[in-house]
Amino acid sequence: MTLSPESKDVIAATLPAVGAAIGDITPLFYKKMFAEHPELERDLFNRGNQKQGEQQKALAGSIAAFATLQLDPDPARVEAILSRVAHKHASLGIKPDEYWIVHKHLFEAIVEVLGAAVTPEVAKAWDELYWLMANTLIALEADLYKAAGVEVGEVWRTVRVAERVYQSADTVSFVLTSLDGAPLPTFRPGQYLSVGVKLPDGARQIRQYSLSNAPSQGDWRITVKRLAASTSPDGTVIPAGEVSNFLFENLFEGDELQVTTPFGDLVLTDEDTPLFLASAGIGCTPMIGMLSHLAEVGDQRPISVLHADRSAANHAHRNELSTLVEKIPSADVYRWYEDLGARQPLETIRIGRADITDLPLDPKTHAYLCGPLPFMLSLREALIERNVPAENIHYEVFGPDSWAPAGA
Repeated sequence: MTLSPESKDVIAATLPAVGAAIGDITPLFYKKMFAEHPELERDLFNRGNQKQGEQQKALAGSIAAFATLQLDPDPARVEAILSRVAHKHASLGIKPDEYWIVHKHLFEAIVEVLGAAVTPEVAKAWDELYWLMANTLIALEADLYKAAGVEVGEVWRTVRVAERVYQSADTVSFVLTSLDGAPLPTFRPGQYLSVGVKLPDGARQIRQYSLSNAPSQGDWRITVKRLAASTSPDGTVIPAGEVSNFLFENLFEGDELQVTTPFGDLVLTDEDTPLFLASAGIGCTPMIGMLSHLAEVGDQRPISVLHADRSAANHAHRNELSTLVEKIPSADVYRWYEDLGARQPLETIRIGRADITDLPLDPKTHAYLCGPLPFMLSLREALIERNVPAENIHYEVFGPDSWAPAGA
């Protein structure tokens, strides 16, 4: 489906004005929607991201990017943007009816901000654009639900914690099993599931966690990092991790937990090309899952693994990473720590921030990145400088996706 020629002309003429105002439109949209549907803020949306404004920025970027790509079509780019959104929506159990709620309050916000500029012709064109995006997502999500063997939106299940294991001082992994002992549904290495918890104030908050084990094991393992409140370089206060801290402090063996069927589009290619797995901090979890699978199946592709962390003591799954790489003859691992403590740097254990300048890298490599956004953007730029095509660089972001506009 594409925009009609008439709407395309109107979008082209009005996109600068809408784009300039989108930073005012999206906060107003959320304010209106949550006023009429407080349960969405309480039980579905990430309250921390709302407070920081990250969700508003991501929505604004997605709308602007999708509109721009209708004027200068790039099917691969559209697919990349919408696939990521569809997987996230499926992991939350989003249903088609909820797109009508978004439509109502988004267009109320557009009219309130832009006023008389929203003529019937302009409203019709942007309405067409909205439903083009929404119906594409609804179709993608329907396919994901079908592939997962569930009814639309029916993704939640109760599991039991079989093991709780510390992976570092502030990181713990949980092995999850079904209540009846039957194998849990399989997944693709690199995918994630959503976890929903009821917090002390009565809110049900949801977060996503990568699966950090191989899919053949019949159970699911997630790894959770305790997150203290902090301040970003620009002075923004980043609140403590509501769900992660709750799980770290309250979830133990034998406890039950509400989780969803796994989703996610950060999955390994089947192409016979070299692989580059790069992570920082807790971003190691999908890479550990991928490496577990690659070791298990005896994969023979050249594999370079890079991990960056504050120190070896902070590095979750540190020993497991070494063990997995040793099981794969074609794999090498390089680590960067900001603090080596009393240890001296080695060829494969370095001090400072990750730098791939002198690492062997085939231009046909498929790269997989997970970690803080600045880390991933820096690595993406470095990979492109090393002649790795942008379409071969894949990433995972938890929380609102701010990569899409930056990577366009």
